[in-house]
Amino acid sequence: MPSGPVRFYRVAIVGASSLLGKELKQVLEDRRFPAGEIVLLDESVMAGTLTEAGGEATFIRALEEDSFEAAEFVFFVGTASDAERNWVIAQKSGAAVIDLTGAVAASDTAGGSVIPSLSPVSRPEPGAGGNGSMARAAYSSPSSAVIITCSLAVGLSALEPHRLAVLLFPAVSERGQAGVEELESQTASLLSFREIAQPVFDAQVAFNLLARYGERSKPSLEEVRGAIAREVARYLSGRAPVPAIQLVQAPVFYGYAFAAYLETESSVGAETVEAALAGLGVKIAAPGEPPPTNVSVAGGSDIQLMRMEPDLNVRNGMWIWGAVDNLRLAANNAVRIAEELIASSAL
Repeated sequence: MPSGPVRFYRVAIVGASSLLGKELKQVLEDRRFPAGEIVLLDESVMAGTLTEAGGEATFIRALEEDSFEAAEFVFFVGTASDAERNWVIAQKSGAAVIDLTGAVAASDTAGGSVIPSLSPVSRPEPGAGGNGSMARAAYSSPSSAVIITCSLAVGLSALEPHRLAVLLFPAVSERGQAGVEELESQTASLLSFREIAQPVFDAQVAFNLLARYGERSKPSLEEVRGAIAREVARYLSGRAPVPAIQLVQAPVFYGYAFAAYLETESSVGAETVEAALAGLGVKIAAPGEPPPTNVSVAGGSDIQLMRMEPDLNVRNGMWIWGAVDNLRLAANNAVRIAEELIASSAL
């Protein structure tokens, strides 16, 4: 941070009632982000909901045309449609936009994803906003799946891998509160021998693994995988080889587990692989420590890995198992973007 008196910033969170919105607010508080005011915004149906921010009682406000007035940071964590309709408005009002919905990443007028643990935040020169203020840049803070995959690819690129594949096991919380409630409902119904409801996944996700959702599920698992693959490829372009990616929906509420397969041309020791990943927001289990699980990583911001294991049949093949708190990792990445902007005097 620059020396001198601490400056405080007006922060707005769009989608504050979502799982990710609640996590983002908690991360801002845990990291002691210099927020003089946190404005919580959401759909009108959520307006008036009593909550707290910075230890003080507050209300969620309806998202309106003048919601971004005087805001210096605006985080979009709700629906992509809300972000699509409003991120340019927030930007033109003079705020730095940090989007976690994918809307900015999908725009041809904005930059790609930003992962501070892998590279510093670049700062385009601001232009004039529509109200005479300075229009700040818009940044895309990617999903946990993209952060995991890119971290592995960038870290392992120095080993010149012959093959790298990442198998991701997303939790239902990636689909928000509705996904959590559906898994909870299905679990209770199946244990009571009742018919299950499946409005989110259009399939039985409880006690099951899914390589595909039902036909009525939007987005489909194929669309989710495609979006992750495109964002990973875009981020890694010119940085590292792009790995193969596959998703399998897991019947878990929170946490993102994954397995990666690494194959090199020549023999590489596990210590070399672990050293390549050091310093990239990755924590590797010490000898004798149990491997990470969805439960053990709860509340942590690091990608956690078990010690590398050689494949039993393929020479120079190695397996990597890991897990991360999906909501915390995504929220932490977004807040780090804002912190770097402040540290580099972009705001």
